[in-house]
Amino acid sequence: MHVLEPKHTKLKPDEVEKLVSDLNISLIQLPKIKVTDPALPEVSGIGEVFKIERKNEEGKTIIYYRVVSV
Repeated sequence: MHVLEPKHTKLKPDEVEKLVSDLNISLIQLPKIKVTDPALPEVSGIGEVFKIERKNEEGKTIIYYRVVSV
């Protein structure tokens, strides 16, 4: 992982269920990230959900969720 690359964490199935339940959405409504994205671990599979933690200009951590797609 590069220093400038945001932290990517794969969610467990029960965490994914809680996320979509809390947001009241379905899995296909999450933003997508390509399976070929270099930031993802090589063992990433289609349909897996990742939590991405980025820092803004003020140093505050912002969390994004992405589902792996083709």
